This record gives sequence, structure tokens and C-alpha cells, in this order.
Amino acid sequence: MEAIQFLATSPQDLKNEITADVKVVLDDFLKHFAPVQPKEYLTRSDVAKMFSVDISTVHNWCKSKRLNPLGIGSRVYFLRSEIEASLQPLNV
Repeated sequence: MEAIQFLATSPQDLKNEITADVKVVLDDFLKHFAPVQPKEYLTRSDVAKMFSVDISTVHNWCKSKRLNPLGIGSRVYFLRSEIEASLQPLNV
């Protein structure tokens, strides 16, 4: 770290030095900062609407382990990221 002498430094020069150092630290922080996106949960009816299928089809996908259901009480939820990850490309 550089030493700063205040004897021949004007207040504006000191301000510029501090601003430059803070900017370097902030730029480095912003390069490595990635905001955390909240997880999006879907209900069975949301998944059924997403794929234009009946809720019974969503239930069958859960039974066959194609989808991983999560639950609170009697409510069933799915993580959107897991739903999208379960899609498989077709070799057409």
C-alpha cells in the first residue's frame, strides 16, 4: 500500500486518492458478486399448466420419479429449476 503524505496534499487530491482506491475495491467486488435469486416453487396445477397436461399426469410423473415433489402439510410443490432440469432433449 502506498504511503500518502498530507503535507503537500490538497483536500481535493486526498479525495481523489480515496475515491480511486474505493473504486478499485468496488470494481473487484462487483466482478465476483452474484445476487442470489430466490427459488421459485410451483404447485401441481402450475406444472400441469406449464406443460398443458392434466394434474393426474403430474401425479404419474411423480410416481415414476420423473419429478421430485416437495411438500408442506398437504400441499405439494416443485422447484422450477428441477422441473426445467428434468426435461430431456429429443433426438429427432
